[in-house]
Amino acid sequence: MAEAREKRRMRLMVEGVGRFSRSLNIGLQISVDYWWCTNVLLRGVDENSPRYVEVMSACHQRAADALVAGAISNGGLYIKLGQGLCSFNHLLPPEYIRTLRVLEDKALTRSFREVDELFLEDFHAPAHEIFQEFDYQPMAAASLAQVHRAKLHDGTDVAVKVQYIDLRDRFDGDICTLELLLRLVELMHPSFGFSWVLQDLKGTLAQELDFENEGHNAERCAQDLGHFRYVVVPRVHWDKTSKRVLTADFCEGFKVNDVEAIKAQGLTLQDIAQKLIQAFAEQIFYTGFIHSDPHPGNVLVRKGPDGKAELVLLDHGLYQFLDEKDRSALCQLWRAIILRDNASMKLHAAALGVQDYFLFCEVLMQRPVRLGQLWRSHLLSREEAVYMQDMAREHFEDIMSVLKALPRPMLLVLRNINTVRAINASLGAPVDRYFLMAKSAVKGWSRLGGGTYQSIYRCSLLRQIKVVWELLKFEVALRLEIVLMRVTALVVRTLVHLGLVTEPEGLYEYLET
Repeated sequence: MAEAREKRRMRLMVEGVGRFSRSLNIGLQISVDYWWCTNVLLRGVDENSPRYVEVMSACHQRAADALVAGAISNGGLYIKLGQGLCSFNHLLPPEYIRTLRVLEDKALTRSFREVDELFLEDFHAPAHEIFQEFDYQPMAAASLAQVHRAKLHDGTDVAVKVQYIDLRDRFDGDICTLELLLRLVELMHPSFGFSWVLQDLKGTLAQELDFENEGHNAERCAQDLGHFRYVVVPRVHWDKTSKRVLTADFCEGFKVNDVEAIKAQGLTLQDIAQKLIQAFAEQIFYTGFIHSDPHPGNVLVRKGPDGKAELVLLDHGLYQFLDEKDRSALCQLWRAIILRDNASMKLHAAALGVQDYFLFCEVLMQRPVRLGQLWRSHLLSREEAVYMQDMAREHFEDIMSVLKALPRPMLLVLRNINTVRAINASLGAPVDRYFLMAKSAVKGWSRLGGGTYQSIYRCSLLRQIKVVWELLKFEVALRLEIVLMRVTALVVRTLVHLGLVTEPEGLYEYLET
C-alpha cells in the first residue's frame, strides 16, 4: 500500500506540470482571442451593431468552452472555481453562464479500482463488503468527490460521497499553480488582482477535504435550521464515514432551479424561492454559521408530507462563521439600504471596515441603489442590469478595494448571497428577495439583542416582544416611504394638470415605486 501511494505521488508530480501547462495555454488562448476580436476584427465597429454582437458572442462562447474543458480536465479546485463563476449570471455574458452550468454536477469520474483502493486505505475492506449493496457507477461527480448510491446492511438507502484519492496529495500543488497563474494575470492586467482572495481562502477550502468536518457541519446546520420544518439535512452515518468518505441518508429530489420538474410536481416557484431565501438568511443574519456553496446542485427540492416543497441541503464542506459584531452590522446595513437611510448605510458599512459605503451597498444588493428612491419592482430591469455591468467594468479597481477592506469571512457570505440571488433569478424572481432578507435582517438583529441592550433581552419573552416591535417599525417605515413618494407624485401630476407648474423631466420615473 505504501508503494502504491508513492507511485501515486510521482504520477501527480507529472500531471501537475500538465495541469499548469494546460491552464497557461487556455489563459493565453482566451486573452489573444479577445485581443484579436476587439482590436482587429471589430476595430471601428459600433458596439450596438449586429456585427459586433455576433463576433463577441462567438468569442465569449469559445472562451467559455475552453474554460469548461480545462476545468473538467484539471478537476478539483478548477471545477470549484468554475462553479463559483456561475453565480455571477447578471455580470457575465450569457454564453459563459449557459456553458459553465455543466460544472454544477458534472466532472471526471474515477474507476471502481480507485474507489476500492481508497476504501482499503480507510476501512481495510472494499466498498462492496462495507455495504450490503454498492453501485460503483457514480450517480454524480463534482469537484472534490463522486457520489455513489448504496444500501446499508439494515436496508437503509444511503448516498456515499467518495473523495478523489489523489486530491489531498495534489491540493497544495493546485493552490500554488492557481496562485502563480493569478499573479501572471495581474502582471498582464494590473487591475485584475484576485490572488489575495485565493491566499485568504485556501485554509477554508482545505477544510472541504475533511469529510468528518463536513459531517459535523451538516449536523450543526440541521440543528440551527431545525425550526424550519421544510429544511432537510441528510443524517450522517458515522460508522461508514472517514476523512475521505461521507455516508448519509439518500434523499430523492431535483435541482432547485429545475423549473419544469418543480411544476410537474405541482409545487409553486414562489413557495420554493421564499423558503430558500428565508433558510439562508437565517444563517447569514442570525446563526452566523453559513453554507458557502449553495449552488443548485447542492439544494434539492422534493414534495413533503404536507404537499408543499421541502429543501434538501447537501454538501456541507464549505462553511464560514460570521461573528456577532459583523452580523449585527450586516443586519442593520441591509435594513438601512431598503429604507434608503443614508446615515445608517454609512455607519454600518464603516463597522464592516468599508469607507466607500455606497459602492459596497450596490455590490451587496447586486442592483443600483439610488438615495431617496425605492425600487419600483423587486425585478431587476434591463436598464439596471446594464448599469450593474457598466459599474463592474468601470469601477473594477474600486470594487476590489471594497472587497479587500471587508472582514475575510464576508467574502464567502457574499458568495452565498449572490448564489441565492442567481437561483431566485433562474426561478423568475417570484418573490421580493430584498424585502424578505430585510425582514430576516431586522428579526435577526432583534434576536441578537441589539448590541448594547443584549443583557436586557436575555428573557425570551422580552426578546420576542422586541423582535415583533422592530419588525413592525420596519414595515411601518417602509410603507410610509412608499406612501410619501406616491403622494408626492400625485401632487406633482395635479399641479402639472392644473398648469401651475411645467412638467419636470424624468421626475415621475424617479418618484414611482
